Amino acid sequence: MTINYGGWAGKILWVNLTTNEIWTESTENYLDYLGGSGIGYKILWDHHVDGQLGTDPENVIVYSVGPLTGSGAICSGRMTVTSRSPAVPGHLITDGHIGGHIGPELKYAGYDALAVVGAASEPVWISIADDKVSIESASGIWGKGIFDSLAAITKAMGAASQCFAIGQAGENLVPMSGFMCPGGHAAGGHGAVMGSKNLKGVGILGTGTCKINATRDEMRDLDDHILGIIGSNNNNVVPSTPQSWTEYYSSGSRWKARDEITWGAADEPVELGEVAWDERNRIGYRCSMAEMYVGVEYTNKWLKRMGGCHACPIRCYCELKVPELKSRFNFKTEYYTNTCGGFIWGNYLMPTTSGTEEYALTATVGGYLRDDYGIFSGYGLTHHMFKDMKKADLFKNLLSAEEYADVPWELWDNNEPEFLVDLYPRIAFPDNYAHENILGRMMGDPATYIDVLKLDGTNPAIDNWNIYAESGVHLFNRSMKHALHHASECAGQVGSLINVIFNRDPMCHSHINIVNAGLPHDLIAEICAEQFGEGAFDPVKAYTPINEAKVKFAKWCIVKNMLHDSLTICNWVFPLVTSPDVNKNYRGDTTIEAQMYSLITGDEVTEAELDTMAERTVQLHRAFTALEMNSTNLRTDHDVLSDWVYDINPDLAFGDAGTIKMDRDDMQTALTMFYEAWGWDSETGIPTRATLESFGLGYAADKLESKGLLPG
Repeated sequence: MTINYGGWAGKILWVNLTTNEIWTESTENYLDYLGGSGIGYKILWDHHVDGQLGTDPENVIVYSVGPLTGSGAICSGRMTVTSRSPAVPGHLITDGHIGGHIGPELKYAGYDALAVVGAASEPVWISIADDKVSIESASGIWGKGIFDSLAAITKAMGAASQCFAIGQAGENLVPMSGFMCPGGHAAGGHGAVMGSKNLKGVGILGTGTCKINATRDEMRDLDDHILGIIGSNNNNVVPSTPQSWTEYYSSGSRWKARDEITWGAADEPVELGEVAWDERNRIGYRCSMAEMYVGVEYTNKWLKRMGGCHACPIRCYCELKVPELKSRFNFKTEYYTNTCGGFIWGNYLMPTTSGTEEYALTATVGGYLRDDYGIFSGYGLTHHMFKDMKKADLFKNLLSAEEYADVPWELWDNNEPEFLVDLYPRIAFPDNYAHENILGRMMGDPATYIDVLKLDGTNPAIDNWNIYAESGVHLFNRSMKHALHHASECAGQVGSLINVIFNRDPMCHSHINIVNAGLPHDLIAEICAEQFGEGAFDPVKAYTPINEAKVKFAKWCIVKNMLHDSLTICNWVFPLVTSPDVNKNYRGDTTIEAQMYSLITGDEVTEAELDTMAERTVQLHRAFTALEMNSTNLRTDHDVLSDWVYDINPDLAFGDAGTIKMDRDDMQTALTMFYEAWGWDSETGIPTRATLESFGLGYAADKLESKGLLPG
């Protein structure tokens, strides 16, 4: 059936690697789920099998885009991957997100999603050239790192193509693995799913277009509106230093352009200077944030330019030219590109000092190795875990004498990044050692090895060290064993509630784009009060008890996050609640997503109507979690935080200035209020039949009821 809306390609591409069958189905069945994450969750629900693992052949992995992807709408260059994840307890469903140009290319090839099921008998990759889809041998690239694999697929498909691939970690079924596409864009947690299918990667060449309903002038007007209120990465709307054009500044802002910053490795070095908010043709200079990862000195030596995703003016990817990568470490190239986590995880593991050469090299060497092997860190969980355990001197009693002697600890002690050259192969190649390789296996599968090694305070060999009591590890959701990701450390109960919903770290930046906007607290609090009610926004480390406004704020953030991951647009920039424009009193515009959707699809919706469509997928996700866990009480089985969240800073109480400590009773009250705001059972946190049916999810209520999981 023909889909009359703009934005949609209209087809879901299916590939069965067991039978070599290739077919399509209409996207029409998924329009109510908005695309991206919504498509992924609906397909996984429809193909659910009790007890299935992420590495089982019949598990489905879905790569999907939304109606905005490839439309030219600002920041619409992302793709979602959805599947059961070996990286979380019970292999529950998770979704990850990848930028670059792969999502639009899938749309231009004529598809809204690629769903892969089955497992090939030999290594393969999937070639998609518009309607010509084939399964190709990957024997020549199996065993190679991601960088060589991407080069080989690109060579086979042509320079105009896009692709993604796993590294050796995914091939070896390491749970903490992912895949990447060129330019440093990555999605974590599903590399082992691809590896279990013998699927090395996917190459796409699309020669079609994304049809949109709007006229060119209408799109231009909306673009002009957005460019007049957009900030930088994390929607920082003020620069990091005092500048002539701005009333405010914030040292934590990712709006780094100023006189001291130079793209020193560019063919012709670029001295940035100030970049005022109304210089629209220079927006791409704002986010020169390599100094956050390697320091000012090495930024001015190594930064070649900023890169980024399709249709994004922000350009948050740092492209560095680091001669030492070849001269000292013998890598094949001196270039490395990534953003944020790609650079910072290595220094979470090593005891380096910011601003030093060791720090700068650890960031780049560590990022290069992890990306090439395809290792996922779980938002730094594995690296915080290693560093805390090393400082506590636990490894002597956890590893065999043979393995302990095999690890070059002196390199770590001396801050030498060569330690990572030794460590990361232990993760990516867990079976390549004469000893048990407990260290590599632990970092490649922390969800399992926290239990295997009894790191929960029940192992007398390590003085009952308790990972759930150690704030330095940053393990936040105890049940799901996932890392703190913009939780109590920046947004009190709002961030904490966001961190209980999903089965992995939530990757939600809706609140960060407000909390870290850079404006004075009183001004942000005023804006949040207008949006959510009085008391929604506390100063960091000066928290007040839970209230309705905070609950509304937290729910709104999750809905916007799911909205962005479904449409798909970047949640590291949107929503635009604030702006750098003093003439707008620093207010942004939260209706932009609805304006984009309406113009592109021709389906006129309000912000509230679009949010309701996104909430449908959140509700399905919650029902799915109860189904997969076979749980009658998600409050006790899923939404449990680590002890350190409540016990940090023992000399301070919740609410005292200077602590991120939460209060146990207050958080239980917050959960009850949160559940009620979603329409879930207030005791168990499971959606009620009435709620599910109100979102057109009666089939989910029926399934839960048949399993005895639906609240009474």
